[in-house]
Amino acid sequence: MNTKPSLSDLADQAEYQQLKEFEDCLATKSLLFHLGDGYWSQDIGFGKGTGKRLLMGEDPRLPKMPDKPTLQDFFRCRFAPAQTQHLLQSARLAKKNGMSEKVIMACLLHDISVAGFIRADHGYWGAQLIEPYVDEEVSWSIRVHQSLRFFPDESVGYPYPPNYITMFGADYKPEPYIVAEYERARNHKWYMTSRMICVNDLYSFDPDLVVELEEFDDLIGRNFRQPEEGLGNDNTPSSHMWRTLRQPCNAL
Repeated sequence: MNTKPSLSDLADQAEYQQLKEFEDCLATKSLLFHLGDGYWSQDIGFGKGTGKRLLMGEDPRLPKMPDKPTLQDFFRCRFAPAQTQHLLQSARLAKKNGMSEKVIMACLLHDISVAGFIRADHGYWGAQLIEPYVDEEVSWSIRVHQSLRFFPDESVGYPYPPNYITMFGADYKPEPYIVAEYERARNHKWYMTSRMICVNDLYSFDPDLVVELEEFDDLIGRNFRQPEEGLGNDNTPSSHMWRTLRQPCNAL
């Protein structure tokens, strides 16, 4: 009988050992995490039978964030580096193409949900995350780009992305709500702002190019309303989302 621990078991053991240095707390995983692995159980993730306390508050395995975090702090401490580069390179391309600051800002944030939160319905999640802090045109465009990217627009030279055929198959059809969103957006006054996200969206960004976030500090300063209390500490409809990004393994 093979009793050798699996890679998952070894990873869990390393995680538990690391947390021993912090009062032996246990970092739990949400049901959504386990659903992504094909498990459906309300019992998973609460440390039953371990005799450990559950981690609440700052996660010692993650980069420490300041008490009053800014958007840039989340870029540096919570967003995946590869996805961050995708955002930065898309924003730089929009700037190079002479786009307005609203379009550049939208490109900088268009996949913010993918970079730090969740992939499914990323346009909607991303728009909700930033809505209290940006111009309405920016958040609307980010939400709608999720649907527009599936539909070509020859007037601006945007084809159906070839890598979507690779990723989803040549016979893939967007779900009805995506089609309906596209139909609503086509005649909207901000349609072209959202469409420019698609045009400047680098689906194959350069992995060897490093764009520094500081390049966009002035743009962020003019177009993102940083709360004095820090993101997550202010009382907006999306504060809870920023708190979740900061402390993703809180048990409750």
